[in-house]
Amino acid sequence: MSAVPASDAFVAGLVLAAGGSRRLGEPKQLLPFGRATLLDHTVATARACCFDQLLVAIGGAADQVREHVDLSGADVVVNEGYGAGCSSSIGAAMEALDPRARLLVLLLGDQPGVTPDTVAALLAGRGAAAIAVCRYDDGPGHPFCFSRELFATLRSLHGDKAVWKLVAAGGDGVARVPVAGPVPIDVDTRADYEAIRATPRAAGA
Repeated sequence: MSAVPASDAFVAGLVLAAGGSRRLGEPKQLLPFGRATLLDHTVATARACCFDQLLVAIGGAADQVREHVDLSGADVVVNEGYGAGCSSSIGAAMEALDPRARLLVLLLGDQPGVTPDTVAALLAGRGAAAIAVCRYDDGPGHPFCFSRELFATLRSLHGDKAVWKLVAAGGDGVARVPVAGPVPIDVDTRADYEAIRATPRAAGA
């Protein structure tokens, strides 16, 4: 059953997984998690959302990722300029976005605490807002949703925090959708990885 609420809108999902893992010192995409790798888990989550189009942006260790991660059912975009930040991956992926897309959901490839239900809540709660974000118990966080009117802006973003700046610029026009629990950990360091390994999802639950 689709986790995306029934809608006439064409909804695309983009998993951002192109990072070079500088702070971790090894490709975070390939870290063991659950029954496979960290990125396998995130892509499986996105696949379970039954988006009309699923995009996955890779860059760092791209050849290894292609070899070891199940990317079936996804349109894979390789961002050669991944060192310029996640906005470069968004820009690269926008070139592969289906022209029918009306909504784009951004998911982080290193944030396994996000579930299909999180995405469903985000889409159900966005209303007619051009931007929707999750409002967790301790603050805002991914996934984010952007409507078609902002696609040109997404193509032109620069820097690692550009999406957050876009959200901030939206002010009260941004839909902040309540999601229970703390902001899910995204894996940047070894300590982050050890923290997520202690969760039920890491055991394949």
